[in-house]
Amino acid sequence: MSFTIRDARPPAFEPAKYILTDELRLAVETAIALGQPLLVTGAPGTGKTELAYKVAADLAAANDAHGLNFAPTPHIFNTKTTVEARDLFYTYDALGHFRAANLKEGDAESAQVRHFLKLQALGLAIARSRSDAAPDFPLRGEEHLDQSSVVLIDEIDKAPRDLPNDLLNEIKHYTFEVREQGNRRITANPERRIVIIMTSNSEKNLPNAFLRRCVFHHIERPDAETLLRIAKAQLGEHNRYTESALKDLIKYFQDLQAQDLRKKPSTAELIAWLRMLAVMNPDGKIDNVQPGIHQLSILVKTEEDRQKLRELYG
Repeated sequence: MSFTIRDARPPAFEPAKYILTDELRLAVETAIALGQPLLVTGAPGTGKTELAYKVAADLAAANDAHGLNFAPTPHIFNTKTTVEARDLFYTYDALGHFRAANLKEGDAESAQVRHFLKLQALGLAIARSRSDAAPDFPLRGEEHLDQSSVVLIDEIDKAPRDLPNDLLNEIKHYTFEVREQGNRRITANPERRIVIIMTSNSEKNLPNAFLRRCVFHHIERPDAETLLRIAKAQLGEHNRYTESALKDLIKYFQDLQAQDLRKKPSTAELIAWLRMLAVMNPDGKIDNVQPGIHQLSILVKTEEDRQKLRELYG
């Protein structure tokens, strides 16, 4: 028996399909107005990371109106448990520099420290806001200079607890020092904006001093009406569901979320589930929920939860 190959892969992220609530829009606008980071919490799969792409795209689309020259995509920093404050601005290849300095003694240019510095998300945003950063930090093209940016610091709750406090001064003034260049200080162009969006699965691990300097928003699990809007937007032309079937599938999904499961299914998993069901029924409208009951492997990810649902639904 051969496998059936179908294609239910999601398309590239489309900012226009991101459903932005009024409360979340206000939080973004408040963070921009105050020049403070926006800290976004919420369950996995509720769109925290995608928010940064939405904000960057919308701000860039309005460049003619506000004149701030926003980049269309965010600079991204994926937080790790071993991260230090400097890592958000740049990294330094000390071993590579040592080798160049000792093995290429006749080539002074190749051993310059700037060749071993690599800007990271926040440092890149600061450097690209200026028009004179290229000589010390190669930036892949002059067209990216004198630019406003959105910076995504993803899952900051993974960082050591002291890290957010270590960043307070740098974030307030959008500046950082390069120790390897004699503590040379790089400061952002005040005529450009840097919008920082931080995501976290919980604000409990973050220090109070840091929280006081952030704008905060928690993304709640969407209600049925919002889930319906999200599903229609994400499915687009591939929506083969009748209105009643889509509502029934969303109700079934919410019933699963209401169960005492070890891992509750997320909105992102709902969309994947709906995509797969649509691909499995390509010839017509899906007008009942029965096809979905047998594709729970997309929504339920532990054997403990699967067993619990077997007992509930038979």
